[in-house]
Amino acid sequence: MGTRTPQPPTAHSPAAPDAALAGRNLMLVLATLGGVVNFWAWALLSPLGPLFKDSLGLTSFQQALLVAVPVAVGSVGRVPVGALTDRYGGRVMFPLVSVATIAPVLFIGFLGHTSLAALLVGGFFLGIGGTSFAVGVPFVNAWFPPNRRGLAIGVFGAGMGGTAISALTTVPLVRAGGTGTPFAVTAAVLAVYALVAALVMRDAPGRALPAGSLGSRLADTARLPLTWHASLLYAVVFGGYVAFSVYLPAYLKTAYGLAQSDAANRMAGFVLLAVVMRPLGGWLSDRLGPVRVLVAALGVVVVGAAVQSFTPPLGPLGTVAFLGMGAALGAGSGAVFALVALLAPANRVGSVTGVVGAAGGLGGFVPPLLMGALYGAMSSYALGLAALSVVALGTLVFTLTVVRRSVEGR
Repeated sequence: MGTRTPQPPTAHSPAAPDAALAGRNLMLVLATLGGVVNFWAWALLSPLGPLFKDSLGLTSFQQALLVAVPVAVGSVGRVPVGALTDRYGGRVMFPLVSVATIAPVLFIGFLGHTSLAALLVGGFFLGIGGTSFAVGVPFVNAWFPPNRRGLAIGVFGAGMGGTAISALTTVPLVRAGGTGTPFAVTAAVLAVYALVAALVMRDAPGRALPAGSLGSRLADTARLPLTWHASLLYAVVFGGYVAFSVYLPAYLKTAYGLAQSDAANRMAGFVLLAVVMRPLGGWLSDRLGPVRVLVAALGVVVVGAAVQSFTPPLGPLGTVAFLGMGAALGAGSGAVFALVALLAPANRVGSVTGVVGAAGGLGGFVPPLLMGALYGAMSSYALGLAALSVVALGTLVFTLTVVRRSVEGR
């Protein structure tokens, strides 16, 4: 009797689901790492804001502008990058974005940190790193079935923890080796990731490809009610997270007199909690629905911002208020993209993500400028935090009415 040649697993064999799951999980890990390293680069200026303020004699508004410029560019850039990801896939776009971020990182670290003008130019192009979010969401969305997309996109969204790496390592690296050190390390990590992604990353088989030109696809995306509903929600929940993550060191140093390193470490704690809560928000949205998660998250922000507007002592009330808001903003961010995964057409997830991601980043651009301007005029942050509480309350009502009707009517 002849021997029988082993056959590879088919789609109906027991090994096929395991292989498919392993492939999906590997792609999720690669995408999340891409988010981590690019967000790490994107946030490099924030921990050094107080240092540049002292060395260059910046005003509070100029310091806020310095850390907000990369946020704005990284946000607006998500619109075309998301649409390009729909067309070309994450396998092309992740390495491309990572390589493009290396140049501004090295420029700031070795040439552009001696004047405000040069820092603003470098920060403008540093914003490219922030566009990686609009690459990862459609890439991950295509790999996972609908009932697991909330968790999967939440896990990818935890890549925003790259900002915590920046907060924890940037100042110590500057002290150990000079201003260029953290920038050189980050550039090397970006280069390694870009190479690995180019060699290993694959787009999901059978992913939906868009038809028409970039302009027509963006116009079609703009006509979807979901685009604007999710944009408003993300501008508040992720915008709030971004605003605190970039401005919290300056706020804590000014309002509470903390040392630069202590303020950066506390900001890292805020970021890490938000990062942990983001996949949990996606997971809960898969089970309870994104509307319920968003309502709970926004309720916590309403209370936390109102409490913090009185500048209570950090131990324990101020710490509880900030950590509660960090957890809520992280969970709410996960819930928004669970909503996108639930309602967006498969071939427009990247385009919708780009617009929504832009709204979230721009939502984080305005508050640091507002807080810096208010403090310069009134020597108080109370009005800015009270405004956040009011905005969160209005968004909660919007979620309970307009967004809930959209989900129920799908």
